[in-house]
Amino acid sequence: QVPLVESGGGLVQAGGSLRLSCAASGNRFTINTMGWFRQAPGKQRELVAAITSDGNTDYADSVKGRFTISRDGPKNTVYLQMNNVKPEDTAVYHCAFRRGFNLVLSTVDYWGQGTQVTVSS
Repeated sequence: QVPLVESGGGLVQAGGSLRLSCAASGNRFTINTMGWFRQAPGKQRELVAAITSDGNTDYADSVKGRFTISRDGPKNTVYLQMNNVKPEDTAVYHCAFRRGFNLVLSTVDYWGQGTQVTVSS
């Protein structure tokens, strides 16, 4: 098990910024991918951004140029810096962990509990 502890959600105005954090305690998997998915009401959960243990990143087209994912290796913590947020970014954001590469919805090994992000117009 790799418990994921998230923090940083909340209410922000459109155009503002927010940073999410996710700590993977007890991680012993050297090769891994961590990322963020989000799920808005009535919509499917979608991948927002992912980062591998060797630093490769991937972003959804809808957030490219606005969101940045990074990680602190020794602390097994991943961050999602959200800039110029839009009302359509409103969703529950879930941290995800995969033992290996290729993080997609069907390959997630562990989930965080989710944190609400609400963007007001």
